[in-house]
Amino acid sequence: MTTPANKARLILSLRSAGITNTAVLSAIERVPRELFVPETFRDQAYENTALPIGYGQTLSQPLVVAAMVEALDLGNRMKLLEVGTGSGYHAAILAQLCRRVYTIERHRPLLADAERKFAELDLHNITTRAGDGMVGWPEQAPFDRISVTAASDAPPAALLDQLAVGGIMVMPVGGRDRTQVLQKFRRTDDGYDTEDLMEVRFVPLLPGLVENKSA
Repeated sequence: MTTPANKARLILSLRSAGITNTAVLSAIERVPRELFVPETFRDQAYENTALPIGYGQTLSQPLVVAAMVEALDLGNRMKLLEVGTGSGYHAAILAQLCRRVYTIERHRPLLADAERKFAELDLHNITTRAGDGMVGWPEQAPFDRISVTAASDAPPAALLDQLAVGGIMVMPVGGRDRTQVLQKFRRTDDGYDTEDLMEVRFVPLLPGLVENKSA
C-alpha cells in the first residue's frame, strides 16, 4: 500500500544518496510513481528499486531517475527530447522542470499506456511519438537537453547532432555484457565534453518500431 510515509522515506533516501537539487526532489515528490507501476508491484512503488513494466522493459529505480534528471541541469524554458518513454514516469518528472518534453517510444502499447497517464495527470507539455528513438526527432531539433533511457555502446550520432550547442545529453553507455556507465555529454562549439556519472544497468537501445499487442 502506498502512503505519504513511503514517499517521504524515498525522498530521504535520495537525499542520503547525494541528490541535492530541491527542484528535482520536489518533482519526484509530486509525481505519483504508483500510477506508473503495474498493479502487481504497487506495494513497491516507493522502494528504491527497478520494476518490470512489460515488453521486456523496466521502470528505473528512483535513484537513477533522480541522478539522470539532476545531471540534465534543467530550466523551465528548455525543450527536451526523451528517448524511451517506457511507463511515462521519467517524462512526467521531466515535464515538471522544463517547457516542453518530446518523448519517443518504440513499443506502441507502452506509449498508449503512458499517454493515458499523462492525460490523467493533466500534463499538457508532453508530445509523444511511436518510433525509432535512435534517429531522434529531427524536425524539432535542436534540443536544449536529451535524456536517453536505454543503453548503447556509443551515443547515436543522430542524437548528438540534434543537441544544441551548450546542450546536455545524459544516457547509459555500454553493452549487455559489460559495465554500463551513465554519461553526461555537453556539446561545445568544437565537439563534446564527456563526464562519467555512475554505473547503471539499462535495457539496450534498439532500432525500429514494435507493434506488439501483449506484454
